[in-house]
Amino acid sequence: MDERALARALSGHHYIGGRFVPARSGKTFAVVNPATGETIAEAAEGDAADVDAAVEVAAAAQKDWAKLPARKRGALVAQCAAVLTQHSEELARLIALETGKALRTESRVEAGVVADIFAFYGGLGSELKGESVPFAPDVLSVTVREPLGVVGAIIPWNVPLLLMALKVAPALVAGNTVVVKSAEEAPLTVLRLCELLGRVLPAGAFNMLSGFGPECGGPLVAHRKVRKVTFTGSVEVGRIVSKAAAEKLIPVTLELGGKSPMIVFADCDFEKTVMGAITSMRFTRQGQSCTAASRIYVERPIYDRFVAALAEKVDAMVMGDPLDEKTDIGTIISPDQFAKVQGFIEEGLKTKGATGRACSAMPKDAALKKGLFIQPHIFTGLPNDSRLVQEEIFGPVTVVFPFDNPDEVLAAANDSDYGLAASVWTNNLKIGLKFAHALEAGLVQVNQNLVVQANLSYGGVKSSGLGKEASLEAMLEHFMHKKTIMVNYQ
Repeated sequence: MDERALARALSGHHYIGGRFVPARSGKTFAVVNPATGETIAEAAEGDAADVDAAVEVAAAAQKDWAKLPARKRGALVAQCAAVLTQHSEELARLIALETGKALRTESRVEAGVVADIFAFYGGLGSELKGESVPFAPDVLSVTVREPLGVVGAIIPWNVPLLLMALKVAPALVAGNTVVVKSAEEAPLTVLRLCELLGRVLPAGAFNMLSGFGPECGGPLVAHRKVRKVTFTGSVEVGRIVSKAAAEKLIPVTLELGGKSPMIVFADCDFEKTVMGAITSMRFTRQGQSCTAASRIYVERPIYDRFVAALAEKVDAMVMGDPLDEKTDIGTIISPDQFAKVQGFIEEGLKTKGATGRACSAMPKDAALKKGLFIQPHIFTGLPNDSRLVQEEIFGPVTVVFPFDNPDEVLAAANDSDYGLAASVWTNNLKIGLKFAHALEAGLVQVNQNLVVQANLSYGGVKSSGLGKEASLEAMLEHFMHKKTIMVNYQ
């Protein structure tokens, strides 16, 4: 089955209790291919009734799921990884179709990483350990870790499978069951993933709803049987989710936005660093990443050369049909996001003293004339108080600054409400480590800027979020609670 036929077959469904079911209301909404503007499927439009049905099923399934030995749960999650590996190309093509992310440079990578995350967490079932506490000689005092119950997971559209896996896999191994609310722009691949997981996991352990935030996401967070919420998205919606969770006094994990600085010293490996800027800025994903290096600070002796080399490399990248193997750069996800990014670009171009370099040629294929393609832009000469410098754009736009003083560039890099990620590029280990410790970010990399990886703790500070993902720590601290048991045997 090709990706378009698969999209049609998935139309109009949630996944509840191991089955595809329509929305209780019968409502659907269009899923659009952002490269062509064509409607490729209809998604079920969930509301409070659908949420209640999914949570009740998950709550019933959780009792038996939690009774399974932890290593058995882990083994089942690891089996999911094997199934996902077998279907990785199918998932990759479906991601490209509904999100506009290039198949070769982005979608295949995401599909492969998802299987790796399930394999990683599947192997951690034996790590759900408690402690022996030396309280008193005649009292046995221990702690045990227990699951929280039903987890509500709300995921975004930019890397839907990856971010879903970071929430679902640890939650399941820990003994919870999950109800996922997909992003309305990208529900299909997540829905297909549910069916694949359902070949291994018991019915009700994993459920998925599609729909809009207020009508579907809101009731999920508020449901009385949801005992944990994990959310990835904007700061604004993160605050709403946090407030709703606080009303119920339940834990919440928030992975929000970023305005990640990249600091380049003159002694860097120049060619490696230029290519690192392309990777760091996530240009192949049209900059739609919360860790995108949208602020690049370059030491003055190599500043002009660096800007010219970066522009040349990005200009050589091919923008086109996401499913074409020749394509490096795909599309923006939606008309609203397209308009937002265009607004930032226009504002930057109108700023006195600023220069915006448009890179990469627009696609010439007539079939793509309605596609949401935007040329990547590299800005110079912008003031620090520009919105392009201070606000998350979530598009292919980066701003490059020269610097002379290391202390001043460190202050500028930390002058942000965000604190998700940062990178430093230098062959001076002393400088690299100094900046790694001083930068206000949850993840700092020196001479690289990899995307989220299993087994590396990931999460931000300041307005970039609360809690960690992608690690053993995340599973133990964010998907379980610790119970103390004391036995007086005197």
